[in-house]
Amino acid sequence: MTGIFHRVSPQSLRLIALALALLATILFFSTQIDGYLSPRMFNRVTTSVAVVLPLAVGQAIVIMTRNIDLSVGSILGVVAYLTGQLLAVLPDLHPVLVVTLAMSIGALAGAINGALVAWGRVPAIIVTLGTLALFRSFLVEYSDAKTITTASLPAWLVDLPQANAVTVAGFDLRVTVVLALAACIIVGLSLAHLRWARRFYAVGSNPDAAIMAGINPHRVVFVAFVLSGALAGLSGFLFLAKFGNITVVAGMGFELKSIAAAVVGGVSIMGGTGSMLGVLMGALLVDTIDNSLTRWDLVSEFWREALLGFLIMAAVTMDTVATRSLAKLRAKGGQA
Repeated sequence: MTGIFHRVSPQSLRLIALALALLATILFFSTQIDGYLSPRMFNRVTTSVAVVLPLAVGQAIVIMTRNIDLSVGSILGVVAYLTGQLLAVLPDLHPVLVVTLAMSIGALAGAINGALVAWGRVPAIIVTLGTLALFRSFLVEYSDAKTITTASLPAWLVDLPQANAVTVAGFDLRVTVVLALAACIIVGLSLAHLRWARRFYAVGSNPDAAIMAGINPHRVVFVAFVLSGALAGLSGFLFLAKFGNITVVAGMGFELKSIAAAVVGGVSIMGGTGSMLGVLMGALLVDTIDNSLTRWDLVSEFWREALLGFLIMAAVTMDTVATRSLAKLRAKGGQA
């Protein structure tokens, strides 16, 4: 048994555990909710994951550097509102330009966080807790209590959530889901193969060693927050497309979902480890549970939020215990 643990990486064990947990969740709720294993429920979960996934990917990058971004929900709301307002005035803007603008607004907000954390030397939790409130306050003041409605948006955006990229056995994969998956895959491949991207791991794993290797940790942390903001901007665009009607509370609470998806997906809160496949599976698990509990009459709204908090605590605890246990097993294996 020790030999098995010695050969299998902690990340692989986490992915196996996540897959089993996701399967168990689906099987359980299929016995509790009528029509659960249907194309309609599949679309409901996947389109919900599409909004959270880019947010979780950006959050994961920040957590890899031993930081955290609590402002992503507010950034999502600001981007969704500003993008909707822009499209109400200029409905003929090209979709690619709209997505680029949304990600640019998010990147600008992320740059504010990154500059304060990286060069201002203010702890990330303090900075992003402050900008969470500041960005939301800006949205409240700027919007003047006005709502972006579906009627003011161009037809291509209103129709986007129903657009299919591919259909397999009656199950549709929406274009918005493909956009979110593309962001996840691009970041995952970059982390696996590009030297500059792997610096996120290096800085989070051992900042002193990273400096000795010639890496500028402040620049890396700044880039991590900029990417988190840009991906929150993408989520803002997808949120606008999915819901259409945008108010000042848009994206509220999504920071908790993004953290849950990242840490449940195996991104260590201590930094230095994590994979985008794990983040994807974490987002799937969190949103599957969330959407399932919404349709399960036995559970109230309070318990949905409580369960999300429990998942975060359980994931962090299991990560700490598993890391220590595997280190001991490998130490014994090396001595044998």
